[in-house]
Amino acid sequence: MCEKKIKVRNGKSMHDEEAHALEHKGWNRRDFLQSAGLFTAGMAATLGGVPVYAMGSAFKMAPLAALETDRVLVLIQMRGGNDGLNMVIDRFNSEYYNIRPTLGITEANLWALDAKTGMSNRMIDLQPMWNEGKMKVIHNVGYPDPNYSHFRSSDIWASASDTDEYVGTGWIGRYIQQDMPAYFDAQPTVPPAMQIGVQTDLIFQGDEVSLALAVSSPQEFYKLASSGQLYALDQLGNSPRDKELFYLRQVANSAFRYSQSISEAYNKGRNEVNYPNSNLAQQLAIVSRLIKGRLGTKVYLVYIDGFDTHAEQLDKHLGLLNNLSSAVKAFYDDLGKGQMDDKVLGMTFSEFGRTIYENGSAGTDHGTGGPMLMFSKDLGQEIVGNPPDLLQVDQYGDPYFETDFRDVYASVLSQWFGMPKEVTDFIVGKEREGIPSLLPSQPVEIGTENFGALLGHRMDPEKEDLLWIRYAVNQGGPAVLEILNEGGQVIRTLFNQNIDKGAHTLIVDLRKQAIKPGRYNYRLKVGGKIYQRKLEIIE
Repeated sequence: MCEKKIKVRNGKSMHDEEAHALEHKGWNRRDFLQSAGLFTAGMAATLGGVPVYAMGSAFKMAPLAALETDRVLVLIQMRGGNDGLNMVIDRFNSEYYNIRPTLGITEANLWALDAKTGMSNRMIDLQPMWNEGKMKVIHNVGYPDPNYSHFRSSDIWASASDTDEYVGTGWIGRYIQQDMPAYFDAQPTVPPAMQIGVQTDLIFQGDEVSLALAVSSPQEFYKLASSGQLYALDQLGNSPRDKELFYLRQVANSAFRYSQSISEAYNKGRNEVNYPNSNLAQQLAIVSRLIKGRLGTKVYLVYIDGFDTHAEQLDKHLGLLNNLSSAVKAFYDDLGKGQMDDKVLGMTFSEFGRTIYENGSAGTDHGTGGPMLMFSKDLGQEIVGNPPDLLQVDQYGDPYFETDFRDVYASVLSQWFGMPKEVTDFIVGKEREGIPSLLPSQPVEIGTENFGALLGHRMDPEKEDLLWIRYAVNQGGPAVLEILNEGGQVIRTLFNQNIDKGAHTLIVDLRKQAIKPGRYNYRLKVGGKIYQRKLEIIE
């Protein structure tokens, strides 16, 4: 057993009870609506009994765009700091059992991923997924100079920042802004991201966008929206009361705008397997219905709480891992019934790991890195990287991480969503190579014109001054069609209005629009996307 004397960082363990209590107090206050007591009966909202928040604007009433994309990312947050050593077990590692005489998972109580790696039998529900090539394990994921605060480390994971760098936007928020540059000009009717749970998350924060939408139920949500009532915002002042009321009215207004698409998708989708009676499973059941109902939302965030296991960890942690495993298995079985299990990537993460040593309360304290799990059909069966070295530890007794979590993010962006490297580096905030062949690569044609398209143009065969522009919209909503000169300046806005789903032809009178012979471009903005084609008017 390692006898090295280690330092204790403030707030890392329960020995500093005051610091730890303050940390959790700050953690719980992150949910503005809940901590301020602003969830009134009309605003508190659920889908199937689980609170839901969707992406909305914090400063402009402009819902973001969401694509009817083939690929979806479901983030599974393990809140509190997951003990990775007991989730992905380094079999036959004598040091593991030496330093964990009561918490170590014995060989008799695990199932084998391979000759060196195992998982507790309480995670046996994942064994079929592993055997079928639907699961990957990434060992020892973390970041340099780790922070042991729940609050701060969660922000680091959400923003993809360095420890000493404070970034006010999240990596998914930046991804959405990059992928949908026209969402303020051409507002769609479905959210690009949704969070299931009671706490809004920095991960979705863009320059002006945060998670804000509360939903009561799909049916009540639609009934509320069908009244057509939107709350006025322009009469409110700058007093604290008016600012709070302004925020709440924004939430309600966003709910109206998204209600029909969410309700239709929820009612169209069906759960075709029995889900376990756990909070995580019920969240994933809702996500499955929305995905199978083809809502078009690209990123979902669900959570499982309770991983801050400072005392009496063994049974508590194994119970959480059992809930995680059974929920994920049901989710992918359900998606498989709709032939959509290859379109959805599931990914676990936690704000930090646990100490490798047991403490005096049969638990573990705040540590550094840990494993991440990934799920999807055709993902392959692979263990990436090496388990933590339990002998080579830092001054706080924590092993050094091997894989930076931002390389995982870069792989998701580039391989799963097909983002170019330059854009991926910008979103992640650093140049990242990612993890080669971690995920099935995104086909080039997906993600180009899957929300709307410019189908072409031609002159009227009988009237020489009439130009026909043919375009299609896969989902109804606001759209803008413009004519630009060769320098990229807008010279005519042909329309800026709501467009119904389907193919359309716009007849442009060139004489009335004063468009002379020459070379131009025409541009369609819809669903947050921009589509552009060249146009030449011949005299």
